[in-house]
Amino acid sequence: MVFALLAGCASSDGRGLVAGQSSERDVLAVLGKPAETQALADGGTVYWYPQLPWGHASYAARIAPDGHLVAFEQRLTEANISKIVRGETSAKEVHDLLGPAWQPQRFGNLERDVWTYPMRIEADPTPKWFVVHVAPDGVVRETYLFDDMNYNRWGGGRRGR
Repeated sequence: MVFALLAGCASSDGRGLVAGQSSERDVLAVLGKPAETQALADGGTVYWYPQLPWGHASYAARIAPDGHLVAFEQRLTEANISKIVRGETSAKEVHDLLGPAWQPQRFGNLERDVWTYPMRIEADPTPKWFVVHVAPDGVVRETYLFDDMNYNRWGGGRRGR
C-alpha cells in the first residue's frame, strides 16, 4: 500500500533519487517508463525523460551496468548547448548530450533534419528554442537559440491559438 502511494507521487525531476544509492528499479518507480532508452558503450544505459515542449527540460538518468544510478541530470543547459560546434559535432553527439528532440523534422528542400529543444536560460524569464540543423552527412551545420515565438511575455504564458 505504501509503495502504491509513493508511486502515485511520481516526480518528473528525480526528487528522491540519489546517485550511487538508487537502483534502476528506484528510477522506474519514481519517474515511470522512460520516453527513450539508450545503450552506452560501457554496458550502462541512459533513460531519457524529456519534459518537452512545456517543461523546457530533458532529464537523463544514467544507469551503470550493475543497475545503480550514476547520475540524474537536466541536459538542456547553456553549458551543454555551448558544446555543440557547427561543422564538427555529429547528430549522435547532440542526441547523447541533449536527448531526443521535440518534433524532429526533415526539410528536403534544405537537405537538413531540424531538431528543436524548447529550453530555459538561467536569469532570462523568456523561454527559448535551441534549434539544430543536421546535414545528410550527420554533422551539425547550423544552430540557433531564439525566444519561443509562442510565449506571451505580457500574459506570462503561451499565446492562444
